[in-house]
Amino acid sequence: MVTIKRVNEIVRGWINYFRIGLMKQFVEELGQWLRHKIRMIVMKQWKKPKTIYRNLSYLNWKNRNGYSQEDIHKVANSRLGWYRRSGMNVVNFIISKDLLENRIKDGAGLLNPLSYYLAKSWNISCRAVYETRTYGSMGGAR
Repeated sequence: MVTIKRVNEIVRGWINYFRIGLMKQFVEELGQWLRHKIRMIVMKQWKKPKTIYRNLSYLNWKNRNGYSQEDIHKVANSRLGWYRRSGMNVVNFIISKDLLENRIKDGAGLLNPLSYYLAKSWNISCRAVYETRTYGSMGGAR
């Protein structure tokens, strides 16, 4: 999916640019919002209630989520907007975080911004500790 690849590029660039700041909470909320938005895009691509029902039922069966057909039918035939529908518990568990991050079809999995940020900020903090230990001790010698 081209959309997921493009989102991943933007998120990586944004985190690399702002990684010096302390923004763990913000990145966590950004990841939640991105997953919600991608779920909305996926459901919007399915368009018709019949297709939404069929695809959610298949994913429910495949991942053994245990939702009843009635719950899936309510989501598929709901007249709420796309954003509200994609925020329902049934959709959140069927199109889960793991499913979004591990897309197999075209090799594009949604990047988890929090894990990417933590990996990058960990490298920076380790580098700073290394530099203070190696060069900081030599500054006192005269």
